[in-house]
Amino acid sequence: MPALTFVQATGERKIVEALVGESAMHAARRNLVPGIVADCGGELACATCHVVVDERWLSALTPRSASEDEMLECTAEVPTSCSRLACQVRISLELEGLILHIPRSQK
Repeated sequence: MPALTFVQATGERKIVEALVGESAMHAARRNLVPGIVADCGGELACATCHVVVDERWLSALTPRSASEDEMLECTAEVPTSCSRLACQVRISLELEGLILHIPRSQK
């Protein structure tokens, strides 16, 4: 199982194990990561699982879809080029060590 690191705005880190094929959002919720609310349950219908991918990992992810770009415009913080919705980040073995930052507004 790949390990993911979620980093709070305070710098606090939580390392969780993710199942291959699940979303980063589901891994976060299963492991009670603060700040990942996921109101829609991963249906790409809210923006409460906004994360900022550590820049060195961005190229390892599939590109954002137009629908994800649209939803990112609804986040509490202005999205960056590294912003993703955790529900749209599918975990693979290649993502072992992925680092995801949780925006300050998602406490």
